[in-house]
Amino acid sequence: MEKSFKIDGMTCPHCVKSVEIELQDAHFNNYEVEIGSAKVEYTTSFDETKIVSAIEEAGFKVIN
Repeated sequence: MEKSFKIDGMTCPHCVKSVEIELQDAHFNNYEVEIGSAKVEYTTSFDETKIVSAIEEAGFKVIN
């Protein structure tokens, strides 16, 4: 499955890198991160809250 997340507070390439590092540390391999958003591929049995937690760990807020 693939899901897009809108992210509040990202302003620069460093922000993008921070989110990428946290997603990688959470064992996600397929993702695209841009300023203000992330698209993440994951298995159907995977809990989305782990993705949100990784983004928040990078210091940003996921918005709906």
